[in-house]
Amino acid sequence: MSHRITIEPSGHTFSAQPGETVLQAALREGFPLPYGCRNGACGTCKGKIIQGTVDFGSHNESTLTEMEKQAGMALFCCALPLSELVIECREIGAIRDIKVKTLPCRVHKLERVAPDVMVISLKLPTNERLQFLAGQYIDIFMKSGKRRSFSLANAPHDDELLQLHVRNYPGGTFAEHVFTRMKERDILRFEGPLGTFFLREDSDKPIIFVASGTGFAPVKSILEHAFYVRNVHGNERQMVLYWGARTKADLYLANLAGNWQQKHDNFTFIPVLSEALQTDHWSGRTGLVHQAVLADFDDLSGYQVYACGTPAMVEAAHTDFTRLRGLPEDEFFSDAFTVSPSEARS
Repeated sequence: MSHRITIEPSGHTFSAQPGETVLQAALREGFPLPYGCRNGACGTCKGKIIQGTVDFGSHNESTLTEMEKQAGMALFCCALPLSELVIECREIGAIRDIKVKTLPCRVHKLERVAPDVMVISLKLPTNERLQFLAGQYIDIFMKSGKRRSFSLANAPHDDELLQLHVRNYPGGTFAEHVFTRMKERDILRFEGPLGTFFLREDSDKPIIFVASGTGFAPVKSILEHAFYVRNVHGNERQMVLYWGARTKADLYLANLAGNWQQKHDNFTFIPVLSEALQTDHWSGRTGLVHQAVLADFDDLSGYQVYACGTPAMVEAAHTDFTRLRGLPEDEFFSDAFTVSPSEARS
């Protein structure tokens, strides 16, 4: 049977069909709740059950602890309603009018920018455009029927080609295909845009971006959008990017970020290497990327933070920035490239 769900504080109501999670039902009925991975790993969709009961579903134990469950918290991407519910969760109005589409596309260009990173440019059919917010992602459909999630690295105003940054890693079936068999003019299908990781433009707070590895992709989209908006509307928000990687080669578009710093006086780029090679001749920052932020900022209470990359980095940044530096919980936005039951985010 279906179950009625009420969202507080908005008072909006919708119904979940049998087998639907709270998130699936909300999105189907046009109520955009925060979400990221959709498989219980990233924690973006965490909210409170005020009334009613749910099956908490399969999820990472560290993302939703037993103590949090006892306090009424749930991951709405996994939670199956067992009764009528009243939930407490903020809604994301900015994505309400953006239509999720399933579209074909053609591989227009393949560019290997690092030993294990490929930039893929995708061309949509002539009469199609994908409306999206900078920072959102798409799901590529694999021939097996599984999905593979990739952040869009191009800004919405520059949408002639959709750009993806794909990292090669052991056991990645789609990544292996990209690096060994994919050719220009291959046809792919995808669904998107997805996710609630995007720039909140209703704030004038300074921004700290924290990226690890190919977590640079959605940050690139957001920054290029912000630069474009600044040129058009004169937005002067101060922005700093901390980009963490193991070696210098892993900072695969460092020159691009360096050029942004030269062109925009409201932007600073700070690369951080955790395992610099002797041949890198590295004289810059070293260690964990989020710890570089901690070293530079004693107080984050007046900032927004956008973090994207490995779950370990995102979790550590959230914990330390909020507990040690006073960052408000609702000013931390993240996209953790999580391992799903079928495949990992790139």
